[in-house]
Amino acid sequence: MVPAPLIWFLLGLGLLAAEWLGAEFDGLLAAALAALALSVLTALAPGLALVGQLLLFAAASAGVLLLLQRWSRRQARSIPASGASEQATVISGFTSNETSGRVRWQGQSWAATNLDPRRSMVPGEAVLVMGRDGNQLQVLSAE
Repeated sequence: MVPAPLIWFLLGLGLLAAEWLGAEFDGLLAAALAALALSVLTALAPGLALVGQLLLFAAASAGVLLLLQRWSRRQARSIPASGASEQATVISGFTSNETSGRVRWQGQSWAATNLDPRRSMVPGEAVLVMGRDGNQLQVLSAE
């Protein structure tokens, strides 16, 4: 019979290979890491029952998935710097008494906040995207 650590190791490698080849499935990387960790654990504690191994695998997969999602949300807030993505065009808003409005950025309409409220921006004006807070862009006049 094949030892449990080898089975978990091969399962982990198979899941990592699927992730590397581009499989689009949330939790695949988490399951691969959990399987690799379980292979080490079952090598150190060979008496662990199959039910215990499966429960540990499920709990570790869920835990790693939650950690990866939290990390991913934190990383998604930064906007990649490139010449084309930094410029947006004002669609509406941004008068002297209104600091929020809408801009067209990367072909889509976004809610935006004017970081310099003393300066009004008119529709059609080019603005610089300085950052993003959730689903709202932070912009400054390009002039």
